[in-house]
Amino acid sequence: MPGDLTQTERLAVDQSNADARAAITHKRVLNIALPIVLSNATVPILGAVDTGVVGQMGLAAPIGAVGLGAILLSAFYWVFGFLRMGTVGLTAQAAGNGDDGEVAALLTRGLLIGAGAGLAVMLLQVPLFWLAFKASPASAEVETLARQYMTIRVWSAPAAIALFAITGWLIAQERTRAVLVIQVWMNGLNIVLDLWFVLGLGWGVQGVAIATFLAEWSGAAMGLWFCRAVFRDVLWRTWDRVFDGARWLHMVRVNGDILVRSLLLEGIFISFLFIGSSMGDVTLAANQVLVQFFMITAYGLDGFAFAAEALVGKAMGARRRAVLRRAAIVASGWAFAVSALLSLFFLVAGPALIDTMAKAQDVQAMARVFLPYIVAVPVISVAAFMFDGIFIGATRTKDMRNMMAISFAVYVACAAVLVPALGNHGLWIALMISFVVRAATLAWKYPALEAAAAPVRQ
Repeated sequence: MPGDLTQTERLAVDQSNADARAAITHKRVLNIALPIVLSNATVPILGAVDTGVVGQMGLAAPIGAVGLGAILLSAFYWVFGFLRMGTVGLTAQAAGNGDDGEVAALLTRGLLIGAGAGLAVMLLQVPLFWLAFKASPASAEVETLARQYMTIRVWSAPAAIALFAITGWLIAQERTRAVLVIQVWMNGLNIVLDLWFVLGLGWGVQGVAIATFLAEWSGAAMGLWFCRAVFRDVLWRTWDRVFDGARWLHMVRVNGDILVRSLLLEGIFISFLFIGSSMGDVTLAANQVLVQFFMITAYGLDGFAFAAEALVGKAMGARRRAVLRRAAIVASGWAFAVSALLSLFFLVAGPALIDTMAKAQDVQAMARVFLPYIVAVPVISVAAFMFDGIFIGATRTKDMRNMMAISFAVYVACAAVLVPALGNHGLWIALMISFVVRAATLAWKYPALEAAAAPVRQ
């Protein structure tokens, strides 16, 4: 009987129970990862429906307006994407440490940041839109329609940005099925409303914007409903903890590092497209088609990176170095297996996909020339994806920022040397090298990350 156990035996039982809770199994990793992969799969479906419904109007301008407006607003919201990653790492560590008060407070802080950022975007919409259209010139008709779209949809900015925090908080607690439900609900509602407002009521571009506005607010409401248990306690509104200066400073530092890292990564991809555009329309189009293959890779590997974020974060919070290593190995093993399957898929189906995405024969021929790089991308980039997840979970964001800066500098140097000599081949090689450098530099920092998870000696 438990009452007959000695103190040593009780400690052994407690440790055994803790080990069971901390066990990193393949099933546990897949339970986190697969809902994210399925969730990601719904994103391009919504984009296709948005384009398809306005395409039924028989005019080019509405299609361009919806595409341009969505891209510009996504860029504004993306600036705050650090909120998702930072919330995962911090919340997972608090959960691993058994600090329920901090877990609740992190949700409140994330919601406050999301609401504040969304309010700022709404208040600054006039100058933001002006700058966006100066940087992305379009015909007068497309710009007018895009402004109508953005002026409606921007009023859901607080919901869209707060969802970053909600999603990160749920992922940290391995509740990725809830994330899947939110994504399916939002996109499903958006599609139904698209069909009703545009095809049924004839509202055109404004109908697409209203559909997205309603879907984003409903998604945020559903996300809060999934978090309802925390609101039944007072911990989420323990204001001394929520507004604790040291914790806010730590959260700002973590999120600031992630923002810089993300800006550098975005700089690589934007410059990749810009440099490709200088090689002619055919090369630009071919690169754009192949970049869509890379997005498939990202969607496929994200789930395993998210699993690493949650599991590594909990292990770091609990100071369980062996569990951390096990989490990194198991999640990465699945990611490497998926990356190999993706490479095989692109090798076999790549030509047919290219023909489906581009009808111009010169673009098809050009894309085929560079298809081998896309076949290699999943295997070459998977380590960078997984180290990102591991370092986010451990909140070693300073290392992420610095290693990304090194990768960016190497990419720029390689592009400067290789593009003049090898053209578009040189550009693709420079991109491949940036993935390798990012993974190698983070691998160099990994031992220090593990050391930080060692138990504190009393």
